[in-house]
Amino acid sequence: MTRPNQPRPDVADSVPAPTLEVIPLGGMGEIGKNITVFRYGDEIVVVDGGLAFPKAHQMGIDLIVPRIDYLLEHQDKIKGWILTHGHEDHIGGLPYIFARLPRVPVYGLPLTLALVREKMSEFGLNDIDLREVTYGDEVRFGQSFVAEFFCMTHSIPDNAGYILKTPVGDVLHTGDFKLDPDVGTGAGIVSDLERVERAGKEGVLLLISDSTNAERPGHTPSESVIAENLEEIIKGCRGRVFLTTFASQVYRIQNILDIAHRQGRRVVMEGRSMVKYAQAAQATGHMNPPDPFLTSDEVGELQDQQVLFVCTGSQGQPMAVLGRLAFGTHAKIALRRGDTVILSSNPIPGNEDAVNLIVNRLYEIGVDVIYPPTYRVHASGHASQEELATILNLTRPKFFLPWHGEPRHQINHAKLAQTLPRPPKRTLIAKNGDIVNLGPDEFRVSGTVAAGAVYVDGLGVGDVNDDVLLDRVNLSQEGLLILTAVLHPTPHVEVVARGFARPNRDLELQIRRVALEAVEQGMREKKRLEDVRDDMYGAVRRFTRKATGRNPVLIPMIVD
Repeated sequence: MTRPNQPRPDVADSVPAPTLEVIPLGGMGEIGKNITVFRYGDEIVVVDGGLAFPKAHQMGIDLIVPRIDYLLEHQDKIKGWILTHGHEDHIGGLPYIFARLPRVPVYGLPLTLALVREKMSEFGLNDIDLREVTYGDEVRFGQSFVAEFFCMTHSIPDNAGYILKTPVGDVLHTGDFKLDPDVGTGAGIVSDLERVERAGKEGVLLLISDSTNAERPGHTPSESVIAENLEEIIKGCRGRVFLTTFASQVYRIQNILDIAHRQGRRVVMEGRSMVKYAQAAQATGHMNPPDPFLTSDEVGELQDQQVLFVCTGSQGQPMAVLGRLAFGTHAKIALRRGDTVILSSNPIPGNEDAVNLIVNRLYEIGVDVIYPPTYRVHASGHASQEELATILNLTRPKFFLPWHGEPRHQINHAKLAQTLPRPPKRTLIAKNGDIVNLGPDEFRVSGTVAAGAVYVDGLGVGDVNDDVLLDRVNLSQEGLLILTAVLHPTPHVEVVARGFARPNRDLELQIRRVALEAVEQGMREKKRLEDVRDDMYGAVRRFTRKATGRNPVLIPMIVD
């Protein structure tokens, strides 16, 4: 590690190459599984390695991680890794990525590395070279790159942007951010806009900036505002309070701990991820409970108005704490009238139905339910338009690459840039796998590399593809018919149906008859068994479509 004010890499010392290649392997045109590759000549620096969560149609999938064929092909060129912060969409894929690549130095701030270290330990990867940095540190990667870390506020501590100094010019990457003037914990943490402005004066060739909230006007509300609203609500509660939020919302949880202390409530942390993040935050000095945490077994002697539970389940997960409370399956705690449940979060797109199910169940129990937008108890961790404009105005980049968002977010961010007094000379809307060539006077997509999703299903990584998912969708929508034709001693057909129709003897007999006729005709014509099977499949397919209007998944088998 080198210290600030180290000169930029000398072009003459690096492997000759006309341009810098910026290659997003994930996180471009989507929200999730962020990973970006910077390549100059024969040297590569990689940033982050996140995961995404499955959509409703990706049935049975646990996690989605980025495809890293490009890194596997060029693994000898990787000089190091930069981690911007500890959210799962930025570090959650690392165990699956690091397991397949040679060990290189991995740099990040303390909380980020604490979370990565625990994650690696769970996977038995205890030889990862994790190196701690702080804001202002500079790190050299090979002969071509120097990265300088600077503070950007987000919904998790130790969040960093960075300036990547390269032979072709400086790249400023904001990382995930919002310009929060007061995170509310008393730590005085603010985004380092002075460094951002100085970078703009020194010359930013390329700005890569968070586009998540590019459609939202104004400023994203501060965590201090959310803390004030939460305290007013909790102050008025007469029974137990159950609050759920993202476990990584360390600033907010610290604010809640302080609120509970002022309101005479003891805090119980419920849920594995909530406890994990709290332990990591305490170990790195980002969480300081005014009172020791209690367990659910230790609050029995306290009155209801003296207890506050901070629990998992903000996204409606059925096995998380709030889900089990809503459906009465928690082993030790039961909700009752007089309790208040606060959802200090918004549903991630795709989770709306699950969250609504939980909320409705809570209403049925009779508890008071507090959630946005009726109550302002949550704020995004991402910058809105005024903040995005501030970064663009301070950096004054020659080129601009909107990042971390779906196409609508990227395009709206690009449009915003064009309304400013000094817009970028050129903006690109890139996709995962694009090779973006960057030079002093060049900014274009020159080609593509393999990119996409790898599905994690149980212990399987990559053994489920889109064809398998399509089969699962079809099975869920149309059901399954298994046809077994036994040829000897007398030809007959057995039918097993699942999810196709309720028991219907007449329909089953008709399917058997159609299948048996196809088999017997094939035998008379002395066809190959494979052809007899295909004839049976086609005949039953046509019959079920005509008779029921459905297209169940058909599995035909011939037993000779």
